[in-house]
Amino acid sequence: MSLTGVLLGLINIAIVVAVLILVGYVILWILGIIGFPVPDMVQKLYMVIVALVAIYMIVALLLGMPTWRIVQHQSAPIGAHIPPVPNIMAKEQARVR
Repeated sequence: MSLTGVLLGLINIAIVVAVLILVGYVILWILGIIGFPVPDMVQKLYMVIVALVAIYMIVALLLGMPTWRIVQHQSAPIGAHIPPVPNIMAKEQARVR
């Protein structure tokens, strides 16, 4: 793995952690507005879960394991046959030559 790949992976991990913390603070803010205070223990537990997610992602980055895939690549079901796409320009290119 190249240095660029590691740097991009670390930036990705930082973005994921920042988004998770932002989501936690928004939930804390909304619950505070409606008058439901979140105990300190729950806040600390959430931060521990965020830290565990970050550690998992760092280990996965260093070992080359895949993390979660949110967007899957297009693939056919098992046993399905995908016919090849015909090259409609082949006849035109052959005629021009």
